[in-house]
Amino acid sequence: MGRHRGFEPAGVIPATLLAFHDDFSIDEAETRRHLAEVAATRGIAAITVNGHASEVHACSFEEQRRILGFSAAAVGDRLPLVNGVYADGSLEAARIARMAEEEGASALLVFPPNSMAAGGQLRPEMALAHFKTIAAATDLPIILFQYPAATGLGYPFETLMRLVEEVPTIRAVKDWCADPMLHERHIRTLQGLPRPVTVLTTHSAWLMSSLAMGANGLLSGAGSVVPELQVALFEAVKRQDLAAAQAVNDRLYPLQQAFYAPPFLDMHNRMKECLVLLGRLRRAVVRPPLVKLTEAEIGRLRAALQAAGLMPAGSFAIAAE
Repeated sequence: MGRHRGFEPAGVIPATLLAFHDDFSIDEAETRRHLAEVAATRGIAAITVNGHASEVHACSFEEQRRILGFSAAAVGDRLPLVNGVYADGSLEAARIARMAEEEGASALLVFPPNSMAAGGQLRPEMALAHFKTIAAATDLPIILFQYPAATGLGYPFETLMRLVEEVPTIRAVKDWCADPMLHERHIRTLQGLPRPVTVLTTHSAWLMSSLAMGANGLLSGAGSVVPELQVALFEAVKRQDLAAAQAVNDRLYPLQQAFYAPPFLDMHNRMKECLVLLGRLRRAVVRPPLVKLTEAEIGRLRAALQAAGLMPAGSFAIAAE
């Protein structure tokens, strides 16, 4: 199960959600059902687990191992699995990377350590140390997660270039720089290298614009709800069918406005509620400090799903208990 050797991260890669029981324990059966549903989408290239979308910040090491293990059992034979590496220390990140290889992951999505938030961009050797420590622990391909500079966790352009040069297992960048001009520079520069590094956009709030710049893939939590629309948009842009791309984007627009509204941190909370509204998830439980959305916001999500053509107007679909 798992480990598709030689996997090169590109194309449409949804990041799936993690279902919980009311007591905040992991609901494995519901999570596996969700995984299988997303994995059945025609045209996706891989699935990401243990990422932002699955509340990795609130999961222990052993829980992350369990999640990857049952994910590999559920879909690993059909699709490569990308496993998040979320850790503030490089040694713990390397431990997660080794675990991911053991449990059948095909690639790693490496988050920037929060420990670098207070000026790490001024010490490029810290980023290099982090990635070299992980690369020494496994030969799995790495997807570098690029954050906005405003967070204090974004790697400056020069540092990014050093990283991809000195750590050859970095095969892709999940780009969330949140700066269209810089994003296009990343796409043109990284994908134009003698050893190209794929840009997987995660600018899901303006996905069509980003893909039109030439990103060779996308990695997004919104794929947990609308993987088929992401595939349709990606393929339309690739074949330069502007009318088809615009038609898909018209459907995505209300959801993008709903998912990525302030507070931004509730985006995956909103996606869970949408799956409940669509009858694809039994309950939308999130672990603290995240908390349940208000009924008013859930109503706005229902309206967005209706505007996107994903549920009929006036529908109040509820998942069967």
